[in-house]
Amino acid sequence: MATTNTSIIITSTTPTVAFTTPPIYAGRLAHLLTVKGFNPLSSPTLIVQYTPSTTSALKPYLSPPSLDLFSAIAFPSRTAIAAFSAAADDIAPPLLSADGEAFTVAALGKDSELIDDNFARKLCQDRGRVRILIPPIATPTGLVQSLGDGGGRRVLCPVPVVLGLTEPPVVPDFLRELGAGNWVPVRVNAYETRWAGPECAEQVVKKIKEGDLDAIVFTSTAEVEGLLKSFKEFGLGWESVKNWCPKLLVAAHGPITAAGAKMLGVRVDLVSSQFHSFQGVVDSLHSEISRLR
Repeated sequence: MATTNTSIIITSTTPTVAFTTPPIYAGRLAHLLTVKGFNPLSSPTLIVQYTPSTTSALKPYLSPPSLDLFSAIAFPSRTAIAAFSAAADDIAPPLLSADGEAFTVAALGKDSELIDDNFARKLCQDRGRVRILIPPIATPTGLVQSLGDGGGRRVLCPVPVVLGLTEPPVVPDFLRELGAGNWVPVRVNAYETRWAGPECAEQVVKKIKEGDLDAIVFTSTAEVEGLLKSFKEFGLGWESVKNWCPKLLVAAHGPITAAGAKMLGVRVDLVSSQFHSFQGVVDSLHSEISRLR
């Protein structure tokens, strides 16, 4: 955990913690916050989902023998796995031929829970041909490093198309790093990440103006941009937010999110050093709030 603000004093009995996580992930984070004794306030600034259009874009890469042209698939998010599975449901298994080189399926942290034996057997009847790779560092860079040298082989990359917001550098950097690692990354826009709309921060704004918000958790850079965009609709800038609610702690789920927030002008007070799951940022926040009481 890294802290930068030591002047904040938390006095409320049950601290209110807002989080901007998309609905697909919000339930898990809300549960972890509740267990730690926080009052969670879900305020999704993004909608992350696959659509008929993105599913159609992905299917040609899964229809046999198309997937045999790849040596690996790299999932940068949980939604990427869900999008892949949804597209694969309409295609008769297996997606890979029985013979051929080992096929690597790479996923990050808790996302890998979606890749079970049924998932692997959907890919290939020979379970031994499918290698599941979970990098020890749950970041796109960690995933690239775990994949190793690509030797000029192709890797399928189901990634989001960003709508209504600036595309964060995470995906372009991920694809660039794969290329630098001698892989041939093939980008497929497998799902959408889009702004949740002008009213998405309404409840957060209300709490801020009441001076009744203790912390806010960001789990991606796009969430930060989405929140600031909604704040603007309510006539708020980040500096005015801090004036209304000077005790506000800002927590980031990992260094990539923290760096993105800083680029957007939002100072982060603490960064989770354990970012393979949301438990890390919740534990860090709990420790910091306990210290400041």
